[in-house]
Amino acid sequence: MSSASDFLKHTVGEAASRLVNDDMLVGLGSGSTAAYFVAALAERLASGELRGVRGVPTSRATAEQATAAGIELVELAAGGLDLAVDGMDELSPTLDAIKGLGGALLREKIVAAAAARYVLIGDDSKLVDHLGQRAPIPVEVARFGWRRTHSVLSSLATEATLRLVGGSAYETDNGNYVVDCHLKDPFEPATMAATLAAVPGVVGHGLFLGLVHEALVASANGVKRYSGSELPAGPISDAPAQS
Repeated sequence: MSSASDFLKHTVGEAASRLVNDDMLVGLGSGSTAAYFVAALAERLASGELRGVRGVPTSRATAEQATAAGIELVELAAGGLDLAVDGMDELSPTLDAIKGLGGALLREKIVAAAAARYVLIGDDSKLVDHLGQRAPIPVEVARFGWRRTHSVLSSLATEATLRLVGGSAYETDNGNYVVDCHLKDPFEPATMAATLAAVPGVVGHGLFLGLVHEALVASANGVKRYSGSELPAGPISDAPAQS
């Protein structure tokens, strides 16, 4: 592993792959941590340990990784998913989350809402006392009229920044833009989610509230599972995570 952080991502991705059983339809998250889950899942399939698993990717990048690794991909069906696993940017004590720093927030939320079991994975640096403590709220906005939408978002946040890549506006897989909303003070997540969703031009936001069934969190002490309404819960592995 190139770093301790990479090792923790590998560790929790491997742990999450153990949640998958034969013939499951699985949502495949996006981002650097989810990529380790996809890789571990592919290894289990390639070895014959798992059979009949199909995946629904949440981004083009994940689709490319999964296809190259031999995971069968399908469209998200009306019946939903058995399980979805994704990374997280922040996780609160009530298992609410901020996601979308990787730009796949809309597809990630569609998959999350479709999953009978939605699991977030990450390291303990993602745990916060309240949402917005470290990460902005990513907001996906339609390109049409985006300047007006950006202006409205600026009135709601301490700072609202159009996401740029190489000096140009970042485009999501859906062809939209992303505005990162920074809030200086703690906020009431449900109220903020409703406020953002009501802004014309907003396609989706990165507040994932009431969607997470459990989280797997890696630290130097191993991987722990958090579930229920409050952190913490019991360990799933007490082996120290050492690189």
